[in-house]
Amino acid sequence: MQVLPYSRARQGFAELMKSVNANHTPIHVTQKSGDDVVIISKADFDALEETMHLLSSPANAQRLNDSIFELEAGGGSEHDLADI
Repeated sequence: MQVLPYSRARQGFAELMKSVNANHTPIHVTQKSGDDVVIISKADFDALEETMHLLSSPANAQRLNDSIFELEAGGGSEHDLADI
């Protein structure tokens, strides 16, 4: 993760936003006070929120893990979206 001091991030903020969105790479912005922040794209933030929601229920998290294990073991089958 790239780390930038606040003053440098502020100087090139528009370019910083473009980079974060294009590369899906978070930027750690530091301040002397220690009140650091991390900048991520809205799409990445939404994905994190959805993942946290899906994993917040232990039963749902177990079902998802079981499904991943089944797919990695060769189970499952492909379907066209139109067929679902």
